[in-house]
Amino acid sequence: MTDAPLTRLPAVDVTARESRLRAGFAEAGIDALLVTRLPNIRYLTGFTGSAALVLVTPDDLLFVTDGRYGQQAAEQLSEAGVTARIEVGLTQQDQRAQLGATVAAGCDRLGLEAHGVTWAQQRTFGDEWFASTELVPTDGLVEGLRRVKEPGEVARIGAACAIADAALAEVAPTLVEGPTERDVALALEVTMRQGGASGVSFDAIVASGPHAAMPHARPSDRRIERGELVIIDFGCVVDGYCSDMTRTLSVGEPGAEATRLYELVLMAQQAGRDAVRAGAECATVDAACRDLIAGAGHGDAFSHGTGHGVGLEIHEAPRVAASARDTLEPGHVVTVEPGVYLPGVGGVRIEDTVVVTDDGADLLTASPKDLVLA
Repeated sequence: MTDAPLTRLPAVDVTARESRLRAGFAEAGIDALLVTRLPNIRYLTGFTGSAALVLVTPDDLLFVTDGRYGQQAAEQLSEAGVTARIEVGLTQQDQRAQLGATVAAGCDRLGLEAHGVTWAQQRTFGDEWFASTELVPTDGLVEGLRRVKEPGEVARIGAACAIADAALAEVAPTLVEGPTERDVALALEVTMRQGGASGVSFDAIVASGPHAAMPHARPSDRRIERGELVIIDFGCVVDGYCSDMTRTLSVGEPGAEATRLYELVLMAQQAGRDAVRAGAECATVDAACRDLIAGAGHGDAFSHGTGHGVGLEIHEAPRVAASARDTLEPGHVVTVEPGVYLPGVGGVRIEDTVVVTDDGADLLTASPKDLVLA
């Protein structure tokens, strides 16, 4: 179903990431960083398991995991070209000893990922694991590196988008048969997995009729009826990288008011896409969509931001919103997804995922935007 199967995707350069991370230590005021967020651990090492801690020091990388993942870690880090000391700690006490000895040997200020450490973990680290070391909160050191995608990452996101495009093309025609919202969500997931996806990037939203007035409605046993708006928001994962797309459809003509609403959102979405380019402020992209919708009298019904970054996580930096302070750079992958939601009428959301270029953006989602299914 996809033109870019995993075996033909270009490699990603995992080995260069470690040195780029260390380059930020001085500004952050730290001697080393304890990486606890699994997406960041995957980004730095290629490890895909569910339990690991990574200590990055000025001249070493210590990878600590439990007994389930010792062999997997060795294989995946080797495949990624990452040189690290891999330690298997069967208990938390073992892992504490492994990490604590390295920190105590040469680290006065240890950075913690502020958004990845709970209050309980911070107390445990400070009182027990690293009691003689100053703990320093850091904000987005690894996430900052992840913002700009290299070509191999864009290729994986593109492959996930292609699988989603093909799945929608296969599943959308079945809406004329009156399936339930849950039927459609399940069919999309099965079809994407059959097409090569390892899973979904989030639980699909399939919202029809009155449910479409709720931006994040959960699929229900409600049957899709003719002449009503149906929002379908979904995505899948290829080699860890996510896709995200929304289309709004109707089985037969939905009526004049719903059609006008659709045309408004379609125009706003195109304006947002046209505003995406290197050097553009994210708030400006949001305004390109929001001003059109507000000018039509539906500003209050556009109740979320215009978009977000996509990568190893379905929501990551940069945000595309009125309150955003980010500026787009080449290699950023973001969504453009304005929506309007009116109780009694339904809702419309149209979303594409794009990669930012010097003079605009390349479209990664290619599904047509025709409203009416025959």
